[in-house]
Amino acid sequence: MAREVGEARRFLLRDFQPRDADAVRELFTTDMSEYGLALCTNVLQQPWVMLTLTGTFMLLVSGAPSLLLPAFVLALLLAAGHLVLGQVWALYIRRCVSQDLKDIGDAYAPQCGARLWVAEAGGQVVGMAGAQPEEGHGRSGVLVLKRLFVRRDHRGRGIGRALVRTVLAFACEQGCRAVVLATHWLECEARSFYLGLGFQPELPQQLPTFYGRLADFMFTHYRYDLAPGD
Repeated sequence: MAREVGEARRFLLRDFQPRDADAVRELFTTDMSEYGLALCTNVLQQPWVMLTLTGTFMLLVSGAPSLLLPAFVLALLLAAGHLVLGQVWALYIRRCVSQDLKDIGDAYAPQCGARLWVAEAGGQVVGMAGAQPEEGHGRSGVLVLKRLFVRRDHRGRGIGRALVRTVLAFACEQGCRAVVLATHWLECEARSFYLGLGFQPELPQQLPTFYGRLADFMFTHYRYDLAPGD
């Protein structure tokens, strides 16, 4: 399947091909890396982090002849924290890539009720979106929208909307009753985007890991119910 979408029909929306694998992984990695700074800011705003930094600074001030040493130590702690969080986020990205983006043809095999689409402009992959049955390999009444990304310099041109509509149409073809997805709190633009398309949010949930509790990392699930005949 291939069709033109977007402004002046300049974007080609088509099924994933094996030759797209490296471009898809690069798009995912680049877009996810954008959230690194926001992640660091969120962690620094956590009460336990602010309390720790403030207590350390005050302790150093009480025993230092000037503010130079305390200020230097505080700056060093902030730099070290930024470095560590950057590495943690990079590990998370690599873990995601090692899951469904490692063998894309298998993870999104049509015979398993899954698909992956890419948006192409100027011969380059500038967007992507996938769909998998909720229960993994096997058919399900609920389809999961996954890996929706559009390259930054191509956003706002209708590509993301076209990709989502393609997933919804595919869900109807499969006889599904709903399409669901999950976003993390760093994806501020995505929340309003999905609401505008008719997805309904559920209550936010904390990531059930040590890091999720430490950084108060929240996820929100969205659902689009498909009416018969959609």
